[in-house]
Amino acid sequence: MKETTLVKVGALIDRYPVLDDCRTALVEAVKALCESYRRGGKLLVCGNGGSASDAEHIVGELMKGFILKRPIDDALYEKMKKICPTEADYLRDNLQGALPAVSLMNAVALNSAFANDQAPDLAMAQQVLGLGKAEDVLIGISTSGNSANVIYAVQMARVKGIKTIGLIGNRECRLKDLCDIVICVPETETYKIQELHLPVYHMLCMAVENEFFDK
Repeated sequence: MKETTLVKVGALIDRYPVLDDCRTALVEAVKALCESYRRGGKLLVCGNGGSASDAEHIVGELMKGFILKRPIDDALYEKMKKICPTEADYLRDNLQGALPAVSLMNAVALNSAFANDQAPDLAMAQQVLGLGKAEDVLIGISTSGNSANVIYAVQMARVKGIKTIGLIGNRECRLKDLCDIVICVPETETYKIQELHLPVYHMLCMAVENEFFDK
């Protein structure tokens, strides 16, 4: 792993000293994400309410350029020229390298159908069952740490051998003992927990982007 990748953890704590107690978990999370992508895996993300928006936000930072430029490599450009020569330059100039990530909150038809036909709190677990592979990582975001649908998704991820990261607050909760890696930000009020979740996951996205796209 690049030295500059793990430096992102220290830079985050320099800006948010209150997160110093999370340092070990943050390093572990960066390593887990980088290892997953190195093995050809993807990130699955889930949460409720504001945390559902955070899940979408994370996907947005990973699936396109965030801090760094992510130019299309020459080998892919050559394939573009063979398959679609007229549009190849347009595609190359506008598309960006991606780090595969899926928000489990975004499958509206599947989630609503499963909620109606089966069990509403298992809709995300169903997606993990269908999409998850052992080389993936799942991030479950929950300010309470006790969200039933997130817990079921994490449990199914563990059944499938997927590394799990819990992004929670400083409360006694089930996710604290269930996830492989627990990033427990030192707040107990929901909005304050959310205020610290954002810089944490921005750092994770920044670190992984640095690992794979920084020249």
